[in-house]
Amino acid sequence: MSFNIAQVRSILSDLDATRSEREELYKHFHQHPELSMQEVETANRIAAELESRGISYQRVGETGLVATITNGDGPVVAARADIDALPLKEDSGKSYQSTAPQVDKESGAEVPTSHACGHDVHLMSLLGALEAFHNHPDQWSGTFVGVLQPAEETAEGARDMLDNGVADVMPAPDVYLGQHVLGSLPGGAVGTRRGAVLSQAFSVKVKVYGKGSHGAMPELGVDPVVLASTIVLRLQTIVSREVVAKDTAVVTVGALNAGSKSNIIPASAKLLINTRAYNQQVSDHIKEAIERIVRAECEAARSPQEPEFSYYDIYPLTDNDPATTDTVRAAFDEYFGELSVDLDAVPASEDFSVIPRELGVPYTFWGLGGFADQANAPGNHNPAFAPDLQPTLDRGVEAIVVAAAAWLTS
Repeated sequence: MSFNIAQVRSILSDLDATRSEREELYKHFHQHPELSMQEVETANRIAAELESRGISYQRVGETGLVATITNGDGPVVAARADIDALPLKEDSGKSYQSTAPQVDKESGAEVPTSHACGHDVHLMSLLGALEAFHNHPDQWSGTFVGVLQPAEETAEGARDMLDNGVADVMPAPDVYLGQHVLGSLPGGAVGTRRGAVLSQAFSVKVKVYGKGSHGAMPELGVDPVVLASTIVLRLQTIVSREVVAKDTAVVTVGALNAGSKSNIIPASAKLLINTRAYNQQVSDHIKEAIERIVRAECEAARSPQEPEFSYYDIYPLTDNDPATTDTVRAAFDEYFGELSVDLDAVPASEDFSVIPRELGVPYTFWGLGGFADQANAPGNHNPAFAPDLQPTLDRGVEAIVVAAAAWLTS
């Protein structure tokens, strides 16, 4: 690979001129968030922006887009941005914060919606990078592909794009790049890491069965509330007693629902369990342990029916290719200097790696610091999560261009 910093600076020379327009467009996306697989207006606006700049694109599925700039011979570099938002009410205090709810297509209910994970920053960064490469074809050669992906928050989007033929609408990438805005990095910094950077994850809904009875006659029933409670406590031993100390893992029971009245023993209980791990072996062990513990507790409680397990929100490990990461890190070090930093493994999960894994493409995923006041920065998915406008928006564009330029400049 090669990296020409003079060419990179030329590609990025319009940042000052486009800053105001990019900030206004960012505010539009921030004020109009859309839920996973419902990003219709977001996708339409992205398409309109690409058309206005003369950048070729194709739709993939209902709300995915792939923009392609072919500029002579050379490598094919793809960069991905997610575009969906969260069912969460914003409380950032920003003058442009989201206030409009959205109707969830599955439940039919109106839910507050916000970009509390920063995906609006990601899509604006990729749009800015596409514009920069489009405006300066004399400074690079090859092909730059922007993948604008829906539904990262529900782990559906990358798979949906694959199922709808994303591999057929873009040239085969030589490398796949991605970034995520974070509060855990210094504002304006870019952080890289070899190997496991984001955990793999799965959630499971467990339904256990009891036997309904009057609360004053518990001996006539089987109490699923007590059963579920023992399961919750026993699950806490998976990480503390079954996972090797050097490995990192999390098992969380986020919800336990049973019954509706104090003097009625219900017939069933439901638990929602979320897990995280940094390798497949640990994840497989956690899954086996959850089912083993649930079945054993059900037997001990005289449950009249086998428990039910429904798995969802399944995310793969994001495991950065060492050589690709080293190439990007070298480019970041040269361009950003002290703002190029190490990134600790993040105990969150992404479907970013689904497409490059399926296509057999090396990838790397880095972090982007979004808050000048790092000590008080809210975490992703916090109602107050709304990154500083600058330097975040500029840095997001720069990071994608600099990383891609390690392959596209000489």
